[in-house]
Amino acid sequence: MKRLFDRLFPPRPPLLRAATAADIPHLAAIHARAFARGWDADEFERLLADRAVRAHVATLGPRKPPVGFVLSHCVTPESEILTVAVVTDRRRRGVGRALVSFHLARLAAEGVSTSFLEVEEGNAAARTLYARLGYGEVGRRRGYYAGGADALLLRRDF
Repeated sequence: MKRLFDRLFPPRPPLLRAATAADIPHLAAIHARAFARGWDADEFERLLADRAVRAHVATLGPRKPPVGFVLSHCVTPESEILTVAVVTDRRRRGVGRALVSFHLARLAAEGVSTSFLEVEEGNAAARTLYARLGYGEVGRRRGYYAGGADALLLRRDF
């Protein structure tokens, strides 16, 4: 029934923009729900103050709080995605794909030509997203995550 509803009334595409200091509490809350070791507001404040970090958010309206975000550390011509998170009820609706695509386009406009990231081997949803965005595996860190899961190192040239 939900899939039929989504086909008949597709969700509005998210608004995408650069993250601001006002977004910090929302980023910390989203990250805490998405990851076992969430980053707190102080960590996001430090990251957003770093001149080498680029951060973008997705919202559902101009005055709405973020429903997703992506952060990269950039040293042109390379960048590394540090984290991507989308609130649970907006996953698998294209928010992550739109957000990361927007983010990569902005990085490319700054002269970035290669993006790296790491993802837990068992995170099928994230791996599917990254594969659709053109990332390929270039390495592996065995036992990197708690519980012994491997980290896959991915790269995308553009």
